[in-house]
Amino acid sequence: KASKTPSKENLSMNLSSVCVIFRISLLIHSSIAFIDVSLPIQKMSSLKINHQRDFLISNRNGPKKFQMVVSEKPISNEVKTLSSRHDIETGRDPTRVKIFDTTLRDGEQSPGCTMTKEEKLIVAKQLSKMGVDIIEAGFPIASTGDFEAVRDIANIVGRTSNPPIICGLARALKKDIDICAEAIKGARFPRIHTFIATSDIHMEHKLKKSREQVLEITREMVSLAKSHVDDVEFSAEDALRSDHDFLSQVYSVAIEAGATTINVPDTVGYTTPPEFKHLIQHLRKTVKGIDNVTISVHGHDDLGMAVANFLAAIEGGARQVECTMNGIGERAGNAALEEIVMALHVRKSYYNEVAYNRPSTSSIPLTNIDTTQLYKSSRLVSSMTGMNVQANKAIVGANAFSHESGIHQDGVLKNKETYEIMDAALVGVIQDTSLVLGKHSGRHAFRSRLQDLGYEMSDEELNKAFVRFKDLADKKKEITTFDLDSIINDGIRDIQSQTFQLKGVQVLAGNRNTPTATITLIDNETKEEFEVPSIGTGPVDATYQAINKAVSSNHETGSIKLLEYSVGSVTAGIDALGEVTVRVQDVESGRIFFGHGADTDVIFASAMAYVSAINRVISARERPVPEHPQKY
Repeated sequence: KASKTPSKENLSMNLSSVCVIFRISLLIHSSIAFIDVSLPIQKMSSLKINHQRDFLISNRNGPKKFQMVVSEKPISNEVKTLSSRHDIETGRDPTRVKIFDTTLRDGEQSPGCTMTKEEKLIVAKQLSKMGVDIIEAGFPIASTGDFEAVRDIANIVGRTSNPPIICGLARALKKDIDICAEAIKGARFPRIHTFIATSDIHMEHKLKKSREQVLEITREMVSLAKSHVDDVEFSAEDALRSDHDFLSQVYSVAIEAGATTINVPDTVGYTTPPEFKHLIQHLRKTVKGIDNVTISVHGHDDLGMAVANFLAAIEGGARQVECTMNGIGERAGNAALEEIVMALHVRKSYYNEVAYNRPSTSSIPLTNIDTTQLYKSSRLVSSMTGMNVQANKAIVGANAFSHESGIHQDGVLKNKETYEIMDAALVGVIQDTSLVLGKHSGRHAFRSRLQDLGYEMSDEELNKAFVRFKDLADKKKEITTFDLDSIINDGIRDIQSQTFQLKGVQVLAGNRNTPTATITLIDNETKEEFEVPSIGTGPVDATYQAINKAVSSNHETGSIKLLEYSVGSVTAGIDALGEVTVRVQDVESGRIFFGHGADTDVIFASAMAYVSAINRVISARERPVPEHPQKY
């Protein structure tokens, strides 16, 4: 549109010399940019080319078509960062994307993934070794066991030489916050993470509170948390379905009350990457005091976009991501830690530019994670929770670095980069499965090899693992690194209290007779040993029927229902170590538990797994059912 009505003289001028003023509205990446361009048309080619649009200008010689080239006016990616006490004392880059691991809290809420406090401590040690910045150790008020687990992690993992922040979850309730503060006080860097719902549907149906009441609770409870610790994180539950203006108001109140991190959760896994990025940018413009805190994101994978959502949020200015190993968690799970970390690592040149305004070649790491610990951490969490990792899982799945296609195999043999964008060793996968130890190997060689694999064990733990190794070496000619992983993880699980101990299994099976099994169990409470026979539809069924009879006649177990049975091999070969995982349901409480067993004899491994699950059921019945954090 011309700036003024042109005269005949002006119309006769050459079009290239006319100064035209355009007001252009561009919808770009969900944000509106208004650009005024005022310059001779022949000079437009000198503009930085970001976006192009075709325009028609008419004169008496007819319409003239030309391309208008404009530059987008983006929202600044410059995120102001303040060094926290944790950053300074541990020497971590304050501009990094902080990895907040919630495997031990949100991940454990996945059905059947309950861990004992001893197992949680083992996982926490590995997460700390991997370089996680914040460990959400649990929900202390949920149960005595949860409180003790958080307390132990704070006192042990939270006081190492280079510790992570140890965080406890608390609803916006005084009793929750007080108990959380008590549980985490032993850590060098304690954090209270408190939350309240802010979407209309949650406020109306769950909280039954008005917006004004939620604002007042936020102010009061964040202030209470701040009176206990310096580091307070505030979450607005169901933020992505909340009114954005109200959300900005809630976060402003939380920051004023002392929050140092504000978390934006996609609680139901509903949003999309552009929406998440736009919301983060909106909050950066509208929340008071936003430049003085860290913006965090949390999300679930209900629509399969959790990781993509987080990466978009990082582009928008988020600098903390809440995730879990293997993506475990409620419903479809959480955003997978290993996928986020490797996306930022492999595509660092891209994120340097779009998220940090750095040169693409900048060598500054985007996270504090030691990527070579990812595979080991994945295996450990899978072992502790009984949640097997699918073969085609990105980064840590069994097929992540395998090639079946002849064309792919040929390319990889010539140059790995033809079909692999990262080296398996980068995530800690040791693809050399050759013989590492034999039955004549001594204790010193065994310890040395475990240290090479990154395992740090006490003398007692080493002795137990060495006995398992010797037992396996008598049955199997080649002991691989994968076998050693299974041996160690199996030994870790044995630390839990066991009501029953499996001593032996004898099976008669085949298609010409009725499958029969006789099992030998030891009751660790009475030290009584007993043998029980049974028949079944197959060798595993017969074994499980015998275990049921033995357990029910010697302990008040009630009804236990087998939900899932899976078996796999650790390595290839006819003498491979077999791993069995089962899931059972305690019919009385409805809770789900898992069991795991590994042996070259899959029937014995199956019995081990079932007995392990039964022990978990019995142990859980002695404690009250943990309270869920989303229940008010």
